[in-house]
Amino acid sequence: MESSATEHSGFNTMVTKAYPLRILNHNTEEHNNSGGGAEPYVGLEFDTAEEAREYYNVYAARTGFKARTGQLYRSRTDGTVSSRRFVCSKEGFQLNSRTGCTAFIRVQRRDTGKWVLDQIQKEHNHELGGEAEETTTTPRPVRAPAPTKLATTVNQHRPKMKVVDESDREQRSSSKSSLKRFKSCSVGEGEVSNDHHSKAVSGSEPYAGLEFASANEACQFYQAYAEVVGFRVRIGQLFRSKVDNSITSRRFVCSREGFQHPSRMGCGAYMRIKRQDSGGWIVDRLNKDHNHDLEPGKKNQDGLKKISDDVTGGLDSVELIELNNNNKHIKKATSRENRIGKEWYPLLLDYFQSKQTEDMGFFYAVELDVHSGSCLSLFWADSRARFACSQFGDAVVFDTSYRKGSYSVPFATFVGFNHHRQPVLLGCAVVADESKDSFVWLFQTWLRAMSGRPPRSVVADQDSSIQQALSQVFPGAHRRYSAWQMREKERENLRPFPSEFKYEYEKCIYQSQTVVEFDSVWNSLINKYGLRDDVWLREIYERREHWAPAYLRASFFAGIPINGAFEPFFGPSLDALTPLREFIGRYEQGLEQRREEERKEDFNSYNLQPFLQTKEPVEEQCRRLYTLTVFRIFQNELVQSYSYLCLKTYEEGAMSRFLVRKCGNESEKHAVTFNATNLNSSCSCQMFEHEGLLCRHVLKVFNLLEVKELPSKYILHRWTKNAEFGFVRDMESGVSSQDLKALMVWSLREAASKYIEFGTSSLEKYKLAYEIMREGGKKLCWQR
Repeated sequence: MESSATEHSGFNTMVTKAYPLRILNHNTEEHNNSGGGAEPYVGLEFDTAEEAREYYNVYAARTGFKARTGQLYRSRTDGTVSSRRFVCSKEGFQLNSRTGCTAFIRVQRRDTGKWVLDQIQKEHNHELGGEAEETTTTPRPVRAPAPTKLATTVNQHRPKMKVVDESDREQRSSSKSSLKRFKSCSVGEGEVSNDHHSKAVSGSEPYAGLEFASANEACQFYQAYAEVVGFRVRIGQLFRSKVDNSITSRRFVCSREGFQHPSRMGCGAYMRIKRQDSGGWIVDRLNKDHNHDLEPGKKNQDGLKKISDDVTGGLDSVELIELNNNNKHIKKATSRENRIGKEWYPLLLDYFQSKQTEDMGFFYAVELDVHSGSCLSLFWADSRARFACSQFGDAVVFDTSYRKGSYSVPFATFVGFNHHRQPVLLGCAVVADESKDSFVWLFQTWLRAMSGRPPRSVVADQDSSIQQALSQVFPGAHRRYSAWQMREKERENLRPFPSEFKYEYEKCIYQSQTVVEFDSVWNSLINKYGLRDDVWLREIYERREHWAPAYLRASFFAGIPINGAFEPFFGPSLDALTPLREFIGRYEQGLEQRREEERKEDFNSYNLQPFLQTKEPVEEQCRRLYTLTVFRIFQNELVQSYSYLCLKTYEEGAMSRFLVRKCGNESEKHAVTFNATNLNSSCSCQMFEHEGLLCRHVLKVFNLLEVKELPSKYILHRWTKNAEFGFVRDMESGVSSQDLKALMVWSLREAASKYIEFGTSSLEKYKLAYEIMREGGKKLCWQR
């Protein structure tokens, strides 16, 4: 064992290197001398969390108890696992055999990638001994590798496990022939050979080193093993080669792995297979310990399990498997997996119905499974959210932050940006699964709730199921990938690249002004570093119109920053980890907090006057019309225009072209065209097209040509103080009278609430508010 002193958090901590136990176990004398059997202590270091688990298993076997995998914790930043707990098997009280034992170790991932033991509890509340025999295994002959890598062990004498009663040879023969036809785990790698296939279904217990001809065969084997032992299997992660994007390893996990669904309990049992150079597959990692009861031979009563090919991995089949004793039958998909706990439905439906009694415009919808009639996804939006969509539904963020980690509730939001550039809620959903069908239903429901007015642009995750659904439901909308997801994929895929490449990569993306310039710089960069065969770079370049700024500037996104992370609407007050009993309370509290911020900005925009910084008439014009936030953005562009030079480069009739460049900076220059007949103007920076506000370059040309007032076409109603009153004028004729009435009710109710809020602040204001309302009432009666 090697020891080294490292500094962490300002303290000198002794960190000890623990060699992988597969290496040490084959030589007892070496193991004891090196300290591999030493007591665990704070500071013990491991290369991986898997090494720490193996270490604790051996320690447990020697001490006289069994260990299992406990909780894991994920980073709030990127969703990666940051720490793990390994506990005594008698921890908790879920089973009668458990005594609530508190013994455990916790390992935490450091910035270096190492895992260090940072918490420990050695005391048990039960007798030790008698269980160690269960965790020990027969030593397997291995070649001793270098002490920094895990060794792969191969057992030539693997133990057998009977799948069927040997006395029933006819049934066993039938079962084998049935398994030969079993295609539910097909991964498109060809048929299984007879020799290998018989090995896969023979009932052998899995072990590190077990070989298969294909991943298909490995899946069949693990399914058969799981049925005998008494658990169900899901398809876990897959990993791809960075060279050719081919699949290099796969994980098959217990169905109770993770915490995404109430039925799951973080079970750590799994089998991982790795592709060999020969084309075959070998079991390289394995955990047989479950943290729940097993039910050998029991028929699956939970319905059929869908195996989907999604972003987390999965085999290519979309068929379902039903396990019936020792026979497997293939059935076409009849139901979909649901990640929403059953207890959520009565709670939310009761809430929806209670809201409808007080809000006539409240909308909700439930997706039903066409086969079973059970509830799937839920969508809801109150009248204010629907009204906000009529004003600010032109640019929408479909926020699925729950997908960053193993969250318990898949809670998603539709978010727009109001005339103060604040996020406003346009609808909420809990998503049953991440299939295309689920998202198509959700987007169609949202569109129906919002009076059928599709958005001009949508920001969403780049996963294929979401993007395909968006393309189907909103075919004319501009689609942009989420910035946080792009950053995450860049960190993952650009990690091995030199810093010089990363610098030029960022420069290419954010400094290219046109699509032609971007394509040229990108291709030069790829050729310079010899990256023509890099799969990820090739894929994102093919989809550049969804993420590259040069391609997005021509589309309106209401100022949503291209390279900025989007803050979830509810912030820390509500996320997908929120317990059921707190969900509605936190939801309403977070929603009210956001709407209170909006009311404050409304008040400030009507009652505060920002200082003018120029003598230009356009500044006074925009101060009168724009909200405070938007006016400050415009004012900054106007002030900055004074530091630019303008040169006319072309003129023909009413058309002129200008070159606008910054003083002292020859590289920063833009082309502006101007039509004197209708005052149409456009700039190569495309700020107006993207944000709806004129840029400093156009303002410089207007100043040169003495345009004293901005044409109305360049002042978008959505950025003005009166944006909330403009929805009737902008509504399309296809809107139903019921929807229109609901929007008008909310608008009038909101206006009345402002009279009440300000009118009750003093007796004088009360008299004024009452008089205004009374006079208005007379006019309404007269009109009627």
